[in-house]
Amino acid sequence: MTVSGLRERKKQRTRDTLVRVALELFTGKGYERTTVDEIAAAVDVSQRTFFRYFASKEEVAFAVQQMVEERFYEALVERPAEEAPFDAMRNAVLSAWDTIGEAIEAVVPVELHLRMFQVIESTPALLAVHLRRATEMEERIARLIAEREGLDVDADPRPRVAVAAFSGVMRVTGQLWGRGTELTVCAMRDLTETYLDHLGPALATEWRD
Repeated sequence: MTVSGLRERKKQRTRDTLVRVALELFTGKGYERTTVDEIAAAVDVSQRTFFRYFASKEEVAFAVQQMVEERFYEALVERPAEEAPFDAMRNAVLSAWDTIGEAIEAVVPVELHLRMFQVIESTPALLAVHLRRATEMEERIARLIAEREGLDVDADPRPRVAVAAFSGVMRVTGQLWGRGTELTVCAMRDLTETYLDHLGPALATEWRD
């Protein structure tokens, strides 16, 4: 391996360690009570080094979540063009969950990531950021769906409506999973699949039939 390759591997290890230690501190003592200095000290690096990898404590808190979101977006980009928009989103998120565990484990234990999800949901400052990020991601996906369908996203409301419905289901399943006792990727995937399969019936005009 070249010197530059070794350097990049070392940088990646340092970044991954910062993420793991930060999440351990956030889940152990709380996000707001954890400082950047504590994270840096636990990894035996300077505050300056921390800021070479992350712009803020908030950014490191969402580092793994960002990776998960990008995995879903990439899976959606790769879905066959003939798939209908909702089918493409459904299949993309389920296929992403099939492989995301290994990707997460390369950085942090899956259980730690899942506990961090609970911290985000229960910390007002992080929840506000989470909702903002979700809104930004919805817009990004809506534009991708519109491009797939050859539509103008600002003239045709369907891409944004479809993505809003899909995202609503994802948020509900995330909340339900977070309140449960089985904090595993498999449990999250199964719950997601079940609720996505109920979206069509839930939007039907008449429920009583």
